[in-house]
Parts: sequence; structure tokens; C-alpha cells
Amino acid sequence: MITVRPAREGDLDGFLALASQVEHWFGPMVEEPGFHRAVEAHIRDGAALIAESTELADASAVALGPAGGLLFGAAPPTYHVHWLVTSEHRRGAGVGRLLMAEAMRRYVSGPGTVEVVTFGPDHPGAVESGARAFYERLGFAPGEPADPGPEGGSRQIYRLDVPVPVREG
Repeated sequence: MITVRPAREGDLDGFLALASQVEHWFGPMVEEPGFHRAVEAHIRDGAALIAESTELADASAVALGPAGGLLFGAAPPTYHVHWLVTSEHRRGAGVGRLLMAEAMRRYVSGPGTVEVVTFGPDHPGAVESGARAFYERLGFAPGEPADPGPEGGSRQIYRLDVPVPVREG
């Protein structure tokens, strides 16, 4: 079972464990003090989510470790997915979709635009990670190229338009 919750102070190690699985695509993070500061700031600001794998043991849930993590930013009407990673053994199992759904519920109110910088079409991680297809399945559309990542690979902005919320009543 996967649960998504706001990240807490003690979750830095979980984010670092996730980062270690994707450094070959994104460049160094685990040993980078700037990455540590960014994760800690997002946690402090309530803008970090963590997905945990859990299993039931004797009628209580036991955490198996991080299945994914997300760092988010909001400057309405523009919102930013700063970082989204799913653990290697959970890719393709809906963890990223759960994280994005929770981020949209918690942080986004329309009208506006959600932006994410992901791999460019020629980046080795574009297909292997499934990131571009993932965002496209969520309704994001490719935009203009972005600055290269720290490892030198190409990047591209993807955008999702968020409509005015429907008011009931």
C-alpha cells in the first residue's frame, strides 16, 4: 500500500535515498549541501510530500521506506514541481500520479499554470525514466527548452493549465 503525506523534518534521509537512485540522470544531489538545504526548506515551508510503501502487520501499518518524493513551489497563478522522484522498484506503479494528485489538491487553485522542467527529448533519461510520457499522461504539454541540467543534459519545460475551480452551490 502507498500513502502520501506531508514530509517531516526526519524525512531528509528518505529524500536522499530517492536522490541516490536518479543522480545518473539529474547530476549530484546526495552530497550537495544545496540539495539538502532545498529539501529542508521545502519541508519547513510545508511544500514537500513523501510517498511511503507500507504493509499491514498485526493490524498496524509498517513503513517500508520512501516510494517517492515531491518538492513543490507556488507563486500563483504559476505553480512549480521542483522535484519529483519515484523509487526504482515503484516506477510505473502509480506513485508519481498519487504524489501529483496530492500536490494539486494541497497547493494548486485555479486558474493558473503548473510548470515542471523535465528531460529534453534527446536526454537518455527521457525514455528510461518515463518522465516525459508521465507528464503528458497527466495533461502537461511540452513547452520551450530550458537550461541544461547540472550533468549537462537537455531540459524542457512542461505546462498544465488549471481552470477556474467549479463552485458548488
